[in-house]
Amino acid sequence: MCNPLSVQGEESRQKATSSHQGRMWAYTVGFTVLPHVGGFLGWFMTRKQIPVWYEKLKKPSWCPPLKILPVALSVLYTGMGYASYLIWNDLGGCNSKAVLPLGLYGAQLALSWAWPHLFFGAHNLKMALIDILCLDVLTIGTTCSWYRINKVAVLLLVPYLGWLAMATCLSIRIWKDNPEQKSGKRE
Repeated sequence: MCNPLSVQGEESRQKATSSHQGRMWAYTVGFTVLPHVGGFLGWFMTRKQIPVWYEKLKKPSWCPPLKILPVALSVLYTGMGYASYLIWNDLGGCNSKAVLPLGLYGAQLALSWAWPHLFFGAHNLKMALIDILCLDVLTIGTTCSWYRINKVAVLLLVPYLGWLAMATCLSIRIWKDNPEQKSGKRE
């Protein structure tokens, strides 16, 4: 015979598991999408400056075409966002263990979002350079703090670190080669 209490208990467990999986899916999507929010806002607020100002700057021959920027950043931000979810999940959410690794991540994400406003919006090459140098340090710190928590998350940051290395070199070169633009003076 079927025990009605055991059937009800099993149904409750299934509902709880389903609810938990739904929340986890929402967290996964939220963490993965978060970096794109600031990236999109940065693009939206500075997009008109590119043909007017950026194209006139002296740039090195190895400067990547701007066409690849949205695709590259979409891939990099998706990996970085999902990596942050892995860290959050492995640490059991927002708690005292998560303060440093997720705090470093949040700080580097804020600097990443600030860079287009400084560079394209304010035309301040010096402040954009300072921003990206600080971003480099915070991203390396984030990577180091994540290393003992989740190796997959660290591997997901490696392409972003490569991109930052190139972007930092490019920022230094543009800053050096465009002395009249260094302090953010608008034309």
